[in-house]
Amino acid sequence: MLCGVLAVAGLLVAPRAHAVYAIAQYGAPKYPADFKHFDYVNPDAPKGGTLVLANPSRLTSFDKFNPFTLRGNTAPGVDLIFESLTVGSSDEVATAYGLLADDINVAPDGLSVTFHINPRARFSNGDPVTADDVKFSLDTLKSPQAAPQFASIFGEITRAVVVDPHTIRFEFHQRNRELPLLAGGIPVFSRKWGMKPDGSRIPFDQLAFEKPIGSGPYLIEQYDNGRTITYRRDPNYWGAALPVRVGMNNFDRVVYKLYLDNTARLEAFKAGEYDALVEYVARNWVRRDVGKKFDSGELIKQVFPQHNGTGMQGFMLNTRRPLFQDVRVRKALDLALDFQWLNRQLFFNQYTRIDSFFANTDLQAKGLPSPGELALLEPWRAKLDPAVFGPPPKQPDTDPPGSLRANLLEARALLQQAGWTYRDGALRNAKGEPFRFEILDDSGSSAQMEPIVATFIRNLQKLGIQATFRVSDFAVYQKRLDAFDFDTTTIRMPDVQVPGSEQIERFGSKAADTQGSNNMIGLKSPVVDAILRALVRAQTREQLVDATHALDRVLMHGYYVVPHWYSATHRVAFKRGLAWPKTLPLYYTAEGWITSMWWFAQPPSQPQPPAQP
Repeated sequence: MLCGVLAVAGLLVAPRAHAVYAIAQYGAPKYPADFKHFDYVNPDAPKGGTLVLANPSRLTSFDKFNPFTLRGNTAPGVDLIFESLTVGSSDEVATAYGLLADDINVAPDGLSVTFHINPRARFSNGDPVTADDVKFSLDTLKSPQAAPQFASIFGEITRAVVVDPHTIRFEFHQRNRELPLLAGGIPVFSRKWGMKPDGSRIPFDQLAFEKPIGSGPYLIEQYDNGRTITYRRDPNYWGAALPVRVGMNNFDRVVYKLYLDNTARLEAFKAGEYDALVEYVARNWVRRDVGKKFDSGELIKQVFPQHNGTGMQGFMLNTRRPLFQDVRVRKALDLALDFQWLNRQLFFNQYTRIDSFFANTDLQAKGLPSPGELALLEPWRAKLDPAVFGPPPKQPDTDPPGSLRANLLEARALLQQAGWTYRDGALRNAKGEPFRFEILDDSGSSAQMEPIVATFIRNLQKLGIQATFRVSDFAVYQKRLDAFDFDTTTIRMPDVQVPGSEQIERFGSKAADTQGSNNMIGLKSPVVDAILRALVRAQTREQLVDATHALDRVLMHGYYVVPHWYSATHRVAFKRGLAWPKTLPLYYTAEGWITSMWWFAQPPSQPQPPAQP
């Protein structure tokens, strides 16, 4: 999601009757009203040069610039074009500072928030950013022409009211401390985007290669057949001197080159075709990110600490499929993954097993439920596994005294309880149907996943389960995900420091029936829906933590995912001459950090300061 919709989805400390420069979840924002720049940027960073990057995701081609519609593949880097009324900082959570807006006024009853738009704010075509543009953006994103997740995320915003050309008020269904920040994170674009010379308009869901009209620091300069795209820094960018922009956007151009798979991408980097590589494959980092250019110092490898939560990554089990609707079956599949073997043999012991949807944060459920958690869980005791009221489940372990054999014996017993028995060479149900499913992946990441999946499949075969690995090109893969046409696939749910409305889009019952939503597991649970309502209505940090803990317990005991693993660092390889600020942000993605805060050192051989967490 763009412009802070997911990165900044925090809660408001208290309704304010006067305009302020920033809003925070608790206490006060870290930075005062007269701050000059964020601590984690270099305000004196030199400007210039062209940063060349590879596709930062599984995307291997693109067929549109519009990131807000469901169909098609969006070009990488389009977030450089768009801005929002507010922006978060990367060294605190749930705080938003004015970007397009120069002040913020939350109503005393908490049922609305009003933003005043900076009169200097301009779109890339030179037009001023007006309240009409902001209203148009929200109305469009909530319409059927946009991807359905936007209507879900912004569903509690009743309407946008244009007070005057530079003032916009958002009204809410009910008081919800997340909503003022959520409203501030709405991506804003010009009403003229998609307008023809005769005044007619191209339908929003048909906008493809019509260049977006945003207010951000970069413009699309050129592109080539969905394989490369070049962004040029707007020389007339209106916000360059804002405190929230000082020290950022230092490259004259940012170029993305798209490669067909990870192998091609890595070899291209070693050949010098692009400038920086964020390495997600432990084996590559140890065995393949090596060679003469690394030995000579022309290419450099460095590990950077980060404090992000892990999110959840794993084999998502699509419970829309009857095969996965029994929790005993899902738990049996979890028991068949031998993480310890994978970590030793394939990952060089660089990973830790994910054991929570909110691991590596205080939002992870631990021990027994607190009184606040019990208040949310007790009304549903009859519908919950009694184990939910105990400690969270531990992930299977094959290190002594544990063993894969013991785990598979437990899995076999669970499968038998669920009606699956081994006969005629396969695990079968009472109808004689074999236990068979497909693990879907895209061609861009299949090479790195193949040995992992092969190991998992071998263990499943010991249970009589017939699993196959299906590889599709990214476009087909994405269409199947949007239509929920898969058995299981690897998905990473991004971490959030302050859970909010995005959790409804991931786990809410309505989202399970909305194609293109992020409810990949197909979860439809009145228990989870009730917990989600409590989560988004939390008035204090304690209430939010209790609701998130309760959600984590229910999800983990439901075994909807076979969890993968995580690293507490970013692994980055880059060309000599790139530089970064001495102070690192706390919560950041490596790709976004590089494009927004790095620069080319002068001269290139200048030594780099040590990274500080």
